[in-house]
Amino acid sequence: MAVTAEQVKELRERTGAGILDCKKMLVEADGNMDKAIELLKEKGIAKAAKKADRIASEGVIEVYNHSNKYGSMVEINSETDFVANNEEFKAFAKDVAMQIVASNPKYVKREDVPASEIEKEKEYLKTQAMNEGKPEAIAEKIVEGRLNKFYSEICLLDQPFFKDPDKTIGQILTDLIAKIGENIVVRRFVRFERGEGIEKKEENFAEEVMKQINGK
Repeated sequence: MAVTAEQVKELRERTGAGILDCKKMLVEADGNMDKAIELLKEKGIAKAAKKADRIASEGVIEVYNHSNKYGSMVEINSETDFVANNEEFKAFAKDVAMQIVASNPKYVKREDVPASEIEKEKEYLKTQAMNEGKPEAIAEKIVEGRLNKFYSEICLLDQPFFKDPDKTIGQILTDLIAKIGENIVVRRFVRFERGEGIEKKEENFAEEVMKQINGK
């Protein structure tokens, strides 16, 4: 099916994909815009998967400070320093640093979560499901579904992106890899909270006022 230049332009504006890819997907989708977008997403995922084994040792260390109370530092790697200077790459790094402060993840990805922690959560979820009256066999299936919520709370790449909750950080990363054409890796991060870990003295305000009044 022949597609028009207007269709190609619209698809390019909506997805950021290259002109040739847009035209090819529109032809494959018989001009259906929504289907063409889905095909481009699938193509992007495939592209990202192919690049996953490439060594990425360049990149940036992004730092974010929120009101001098919360902060984060994240290392995001690319294959070349050329991509490290790309504006979209730098914007992604900044967004990830902000995401870390906002959502407080514990790990980058699911594979980083210790097996012992996963088993403990599975046991908790299974007990929870059985307490709801579910048979054991059904409870075990429910556990697998609820684990996704567990991962979305503690794994950065599984968390909903704070600017677009319909997408995860991992999906945003995959789209960026497909668009830029290099492997990009969120390697590690640390989050800071002012005063965290310090035992703070609890003041009794009323008691302090009385001391001042009595001159003690």
